[in-house]
Amino acid sequence: MHLVQSMAYVNETPWHGLGNQLAANQPLEVWAQQAGMNWRIEETEVRFVSGSVGSSLGSIHAFPEQKVLYRSDTKQPLSVVSSKYQVVQPESILEFYRDLVDVGGYELETAGVLKNGKKLWALAKTGQSVTLKGRDRVNGYLLLATACDGTLATTAQFTSVRVVCNNTLAIALGDSTGAVKVPHRSQFDAQAVKRQLGIAISSWDGFMARMKALSECKVNDTAAEAFFRRVLTYQATGGNTALAATNDSAVKAVQELFAGRGKGADMASASGTAWGLLNSVTEFVDHHRRARSDDNRRDSAWFSTGATLKQKAWDEALRLVV
Repeated sequence: MHLVQSMAYVNETPWHGLGNQLAANQPLEVWAQQAGMNWRIEETEVRFVSGSVGSSLGSIHAFPEQKVLYRSDTKQPLSVVSSKYQVVQPESILEFYRDLVDVGGYELETAGVLKNGKKLWALAKTGQSVTLKGRDRVNGYLLLATACDGTLATTAQFTSVRVVCNNTLAIALGDSTGAVKVPHRSQFDAQAVKRQLGIAISSWDGFMARMKALSECKVNDTAAEAFFRRVLTYQATGGNTALAATNDSAVKAVQELFAGRGKGADMASASGTAWGLLNSVTEFVDHHRRARSDDNRRDSAWFSTGATLKQKAWDEALRLVV
C-alpha cells in the first residue's frame, strides 16, 4: 500500500514510480493541481453526543479546547488538535518557493500529499552541485514539509541527493541539525524561515569541502567494519538496564553495499573511502532498510529514524577525516 495520496514531479520518475509528470518551469498553480494540493485544511471545534440510548440521540456538547481538522474537498478528517494549533495550508508549502523559483534559480522537482493529506511536502533543486573525482555528482535541494497529525513541525531542510543512487543526506547548518523547524503552536512565517535559511546558502561550500575530504579519506576493511558497528549500534532496554545492541543483519547489508553492491560503490570517490562508507549507510536507509512500504521507508529517511541514522553516519564519517 502506498502512503502517497498524490504527487507531481519533473525530470526522473520518483522512488515509487507514481505521480503526474510535468514539463519544466510550470506555474505553482499547475503544481498545486497536479500534486493534489489544491484544497484547504478546514477546522471546527470538537462536539460529542452524551446520553444516547438505542435510537434516541442524546444531547450534543462542544469541547472547545480541541478542534477537528478536515479536508475542504473530501471532508475527510485529518486529526484532532489543540484549539491553539496553527494550520499550515497546502498552498503555503508551494507558495514558499515562489520567489526562490522566480528569482533565485530554484526548480521545483517533486511535491505531494502523504497519508491522505496528513503530511505535505515539496522539494526543489537549489542549483548547487559538486562532482567528486570527475563523475560522482551531488546536487543540493531544499525540502519543505509539514504535517497536521502531530508527527512533524513545519520543517525547512537543505538536503543533498547523490545522482548515481538517489541517496539523500541532510546538509548540516553549522552545529544545528540542518533544519529550521516551526512548531504548530507558532504562526508559520515563510520569509522569516528563509532569513534563517540564509546561512545555509553559504553552508553548501562547507558541506562540499567535507564531501571532498571524505572522498579522499581511504579506509581499510577493519576500519570499515568498526565504522558500521558504531553507526548500527543502538541502546536497547532490557529490564531496567540500557544495553548496547548491534544490528548484525544491517551491518552485513551495508558491508555488502560498500564492497561493491551499492550504486556508485565502484566509483573512485567511493571505493574504499569514507565517502563510500557514508553512502553505504544512506543507500541502506533510503532503499533497503526494512519498512512496511517504500513510502514508509522514504518518510523515515526524510523525517524520522532513518534521517537520524544518516546523521549519525555523517558524524562518524567526519571523525575519520583527520
